Amino acid sequence: MTLVESPSVAVGTDLPDVQFEDLDQYRRELTGYCYRMLGSAFEADDAVQETMVRAWKGLDSFEGRSAVRSWLYRIATNVCLDMLRGRQRRARAMDFGGPYPADSFKPDTLPESTWLTPIPDASVLPIDGDPAELAAERESIRLAFVAALQHLPAKQRAVLILREVLRWQATEVAELLDTSVASVNSALQRARATMAERDLEDTDVRTEDAEQQALLARYVDAFERYDIESLVALLHEDAVMTMPPFNFWVRGADELGKFFVGAGHECANSRLIATAANGAYAFGSYKPDPEGGYMPWAVQVIEVSGDRLVAHHNFIGPENFELFGLPAHLS
Repeated sequence: MTLVESPSVAVGTDLPDVQFEDLDQYRRELTGYCYRMLGSAFEADDAVQETMVRAWKGLDSFEGRSAVRSWLYRIATNVCLDMLRGRQRRARAMDFGGPYPADSFKPDTLPESTWLTPIPDASVLPIDGDPAELAAERESIRLAFVAALQHLPAKQRAVLILREVLRWQATEVAELLDTSVASVNSALQRARATMAERDLEDTDVRTEDAEQQALLARYVDAFERYDIESLVALLHEDAVMTMPPFNFWVRGADELGKFFVGAGHECANSRLIATAANGAYAFGSYKPDPEGGYMPWAVQVIEVSGDRLVAHHNFIGPENFELFGLPAHLS
């Protein structure tokens, strides 16, 4: 996978008189960095909070020898390395076996710490900016790319993100990690080799393209009416569906169709609210509530390639709705 280049990081600005606002302005990009490192939006938020606490407590020792931004990235990197020490990597359902037949679904779950989780675009992407730069940012938070990052040792992961996503110079990364340029270059080479071995699906990032918008409008219409024939017609023949925390996934438009009318029949008459996650289209999916209205069920991350939907990832649980700022219930 080749990432679109974005501007190089500028370091070296002396800012000895630091206020909290000088720190907090970097929260969004630090969240993106920590999310790529940790694979969890919830842990990324915790890591950024800890970074801010450590930075605020350490202001007296900050003498402006480096930029506030690079100083915060040093702290955030150390926080992430501490959090990653001794734990298993987060993954997608496809990393645990399968695919499974649509009619073999069982409600077997794995702990939250097992799973790669989605993140709202609003938490990590710039509010505005050059379209090419925004496309590069969206590309670097795709679920497949973040999942592939988790296969790297923690320091290699940091090097790859800093060098190839954030476009830091090797000298800047070496200074941040207290190592040599040669060590950084070696780690980057090994990280690139590992990433090249991962089978990263080619999907389109979210845009305002009229054809993409029309495709998603047809999807929403078909899903809310639960018109399975129309829904399946929008899927690529090799489309996949996952349902964390359920240890289950299916591949193929026909298999997804069978699942929707089988174990997934309770999603009939659902309502969708649009949002954005991992550089892709996303929806909060609400099932009919027996007591009235609609109850939160899953945040769907919908991946598109050309004129077809290629992935239908369902992240189940009310905590995801809170993360995305979605309503807790629909009347």
